[in-house]
Amino acid sequence: MGRGRVQLKQIENKTSRQVTFSKRRSGLRKKAHEISVLCDAQVALIVFNNKGKLFEFSSESSMKIILERYERQAHASQLDGADNNGSQGNWSLECFKLTNKVEVLEKNIRNFGGHDLDPLSLRELQSLEQQLDTALKRLRTRKNQVMNESISELHKKARALQEQNNTLAKKIKEQEKTLAETIAQNSSTFNLCNPNLQSPERLVPSLTLGGSLEASTSLEEVEAQAAPSSNTLIPPWMLHHFTR
Repeated sequence: MGRGRVQLKQIENKTSRQVTFSKRRSGLRKKAHEISVLCDAQVALIVFNNKGKLFEFSSESSMKIILERYERQAHASQLDGADNNGSQGNWSLECFKLTNKVEVLEKNIRNFGGHDLDPLSLRELQSLEQQLDTALKRLRTRKNQVMNESISELHKKARALQEQNNTLAKKIKEQEKTLAETIAQNSSTFNLCNPNLQSPERLVPSLTLGGSLEASTSLEEVEAQAAPSSNTLIPPWMLHHFTR
């Protein structure tokens, strides 16, 4: 006796429903894998249970590859029928696609922030962890590069300042040397122009113990200068007065 057709309707018993879902999901996944291998086809399987949990299968290394191909194909189909549907249909499709992309990006941002992780499967969590590890490695690499560039720039500035300091010190030494040579030259010129000029020490009068000033010349020299010369001639009118 053959097996009769089973009427398709929702299973009322929750336990039986869960068991049937697990069995059929495994069988569906197996069939998808078989058709992808036997027929060299790209197969993507996406299933959500009644609690919103995601189950997926992809014949490629990433589900994103097949979804992008599906979007390109759907978009091309929509472009082929653009003449019949009008521009309004194209804008509606584009708006729908952009809305879906925004939702996916917002979901990814929340997941990267550590939120809404409960619906994710083990495979999705592992993929998210790998992406975060890769991003962290890139972040650390860039941080080290920026730090090394900053240190190199500081070293360059330090060397430039040291060179400026050395240049200024050299200029100061040259100016001091030039000033000393100028002073020596001026002193030599002054001595050549005034050979008989006494030194300042000989021109300054000396102080005696009694507090009186003494000239540099002796008393005998002063008297000799003050005494009249014996060879001086006396006028005749003065002789007349002496004879009286």
